[in-house]
Amino acid sequence: MKLDVIQFNESFPPLVDGVANVTRNYAHWIKKKYGRSYVVTPEYPAYVDDEIFPVLRYPSLPLALRKPYRLGVGQHNPKLWKKLSSLNVDIVHAQSPFSSGNIALRFARKKEVPLVATFHSKFYDDFKEATRSDVISWLMTHLVVDFFSYADAVWAVNESTRETLISYGYKGQVDVVPNGADFDVPINLDSLVQSTNNKYGLPENALVFLFVGQMVKQKNIPMIIDSLGLLKKAGCQFTMLFVGEGKSLEDFKVRVKKLGVDQNVQFLGKILDRDSLKSIFARADLFIFPSIYDNAPIVTREAAAVGTASLIVKGSNAAEGVVHGENGYLCENSAESLSQAILKIVANREDMKNAGLNAQKTIFRSWESIVDDVVVPKYLEIIEKYKNNR
Repeated sequence: MKLDVIQFNESFPPLVDGVANVTRNYAHWIKKKYGRSYVVTPEYPAYVDDEIFPVLRYPSLPLALRKPYRLGVGQHNPKLWKKLSSLNVDIVHAQSPFSSGNIALRFARKKEVPLVATFHSKFYDDFKEATRSDVISWLMTHLVVDFFSYADAVWAVNESTRETLISYGYKGQVDVVPNGADFDVPINLDSLVQSTNNKYGLPENALVFLFVGQMVKQKNIPMIIDSLGLLKKAGCQFTMLFVGEGKSLEDFKVRVKKLGVDQNVQFLGKILDRDSLKSIFARADLFIFPSIYDNAPIVTREAAAVGTASLIVKGSNAAEGVVHGENGYLCENSAESLSQAILKIVANREDMKNAGLNAQKTIFRSWESIVDDVVVPKYLEIIEKYKNNR
């Protein structure tokens, strides 16, 4: 079976987020097993791509309010369109409704092939954070919905995300295509964990909590920090590791110091080396991810891949598939509830370990299997339907 696919997205390494992860893994496994694969994304200063598939970059500008993200401004760039015009693909996939999505739509129509668009994010929340205006945020959200109405097929990353898109006013069919994780557990994981202990000064039996993601307020990080203050007052001995970068990082460091937990917290910055990141996930006793903004966070699947359970806010989109006490943990959306949940969880570390092992069995799924069993069959179905309707 030969299948040539082109992915379009706003974010891509070295900028690492959930949607960049999806885009990269779709492109990687399609190239490795099915045919030709391409990614189109804004350029990032001084970064040189090192993928098994071509990455086509177009001009961009820094986004001051959303560092380190870039604003693509090359929708009509002649150099990009010269490259695109030379390509023959079977299907186009837009992972973003913005600049790259508009290029994807134009390219799909020019090549007369179907366009798939995946809905990943709570865009209204993003717009409200940036504009502080309900009216402007809803107008911008309606523009997003309009984009999805032009797609030949629309996907969402879980059922909760599908419902979010429908709540925005989208009227068409939305198929659920789940996220995976690219964490294959290395055979030398124990030695990697030991090196992590040495690198970050972690005693072997120390209680370690972890957050991985963008350092922005939408991820509910202030609530994590406040809960750490409550844990310290309760006499809990712990180390909290934050992995990631973002515009609010310095604010979070100030908050940590103000609450007197700076000796318990390490901000590790962005970590691109996958084995290093795997070892940090594996070293953590509990992955704390109380974001009510995220839909189907890949990081919770990465934690599950190495047997680390996650603590998530009850009723959030991220909580889909988590059974409290069995394959993860749930709390209410407050620092008090988060800290009390942590105290109960760590009181029985054997149960916590078992929850992580159950998460490995029930939550983790490899990207290869997602592409093989879900993505490619759906692509073929969409291509066939498109041809029959022409």
